[in-house]
Amino acid sequence: MQDRLRALFCDHLSIMRGKYLPASKLADSDTRFCRSVFGTHYDKDLLNSPGSMTYEGLPDMELRWRHDDIRDSWDPHTKIVLGDLYDDAGEPLGLCPRGTLKRAVAKWEARGLTPKVGIELEAFALQADEHGNLRPYDTPGAVVYGTGPLTDPLRFNDAIWSKADELGFRLDMITAEFDAPQFEYTLTFDNAVQAVDDIVLFRLMAREIALEHGIILTFMPKPIAGAGGSGMHINFSFTDVSGGNVLSSGPRNLPDTINDLSKQCLAGLLHHHKGLAGLIAPTANSYQRLQPGSLSGFWKNWGGDHRNVTTRISAEGGPKSRLEHRMADATANPYTAVAAVLNASLLGIENNYPLQPIETGDGFEKNDAKESCAMDLKGAVADLKADQALGDAIGRLLVDNHIFMKEKEVKKTKDLEGEALRDFYVYFV
Repeated sequence: MQDRLRALFCDHLSIMRGKYLPASKLADSDTRFCRSVFGTHYDKDLLNSPGSMTYEGLPDMELRWRHDDIRDSWDPHTKIVLGDLYDDAGEPLGLCPRGTLKRAVAKWEARGLTPKVGIELEAFALQADEHGNLRPYDTPGAVVYGTGPLTDPLRFNDAIWSKADELGFRLDMITAEFDAPQFEYTLTFDNAVQAVDDIVLFRLMAREIALEHGIILTFMPKPIAGAGGSGMHINFSFTDVSGGNVLSSGPRNLPDTINDLSKQCLAGLLHHHKGLAGLIAPTANSYQRLQPGSLSGFWKNWGGDHRNVTTRISAEGGPKSRLEHRMADATANPYTAVAAVLNASLLGIENNYPLQPIETGDGFEKNDAKESCAMDLKGAVADLKADQALGDAIGRLLVDNHIFMKEKEVKKTKDLEGEALRDFYVYFV
């Protein structure tokens, strides 16, 4: 077989959509998709969501990519590329999550600052039993920070690491998480769009390699009821024209020494805490993870080196200075989630929101914070709908489409519990 191209985009449900195309497309090129993909739900229900044009003839949209963005794939004789979506008039499509992130980055660049992003992904490994039912992968010796065959008897993570190395993914870490069989994957910091391109392709690669080993690797937030949750932690910072990290306040970043830019970003994230949840924790299953005392982003709070607050200040200073936002999970589109965090942070600067005091509670038995995100998807979507400033900043069409689809999802999942709710999502994310 001659080389072919796998052209992809990440849609509103965080599902990778694409086509295999002939070698003639290994260039600056394009291909067309039905725009009403953005009206399609997990259960294949086709809806007339904002911007999908489902009742207007289901017209085309165009995916465009550059030759220089084409890269080697983990499949033989296949190259792979991510592109941007355009409408039938040739204008950037407002529904495109990658374009939404590019616009968020451009706002920061207009201030002379370049957003840098590093994403930590957590995932659970499942296997089908003799009846085809999914069960946790058997990892008898797994412990937090576990490595080796007792943590991963099939060694599928070795295969992921090997292929990541071969393809130029810059892995910082693979390790076992607290709840077996849960694993964490972290890629190196990079410019925001490049970092998210890498994470969506790495996530797809990891799932497909794991499947070859008989593993369903799922990034959904709570696939096992008795275990902890899986997040998508968004670490971010900014460099100026000289390349310096502008969040740095010295060799160590401490809560009482952070600079004004850090405080303004924190204030923006806190002010839009409720609205963010509906966008970056976007499934019914997300709210089984987002609970008090769950080391997630439930409470409207911030702190230093404290894993039970929503926005954590890394103690590392200098070029490694960063803020870590811990609410999102990977059922969110990573482009949309990072764009949301960057826009909320920027609103903190533009509107000069006051910064509430630091969290002094332990997060298990005591909290200073009195406000939280919603307890379920219905409430979170209502909070996002009410946060007009955040929605306008991110992009009205994308957010309106998201609200519509998630209001439908509330109804679709209201009677689903346990494995039925898990299986609504698990094969897609």
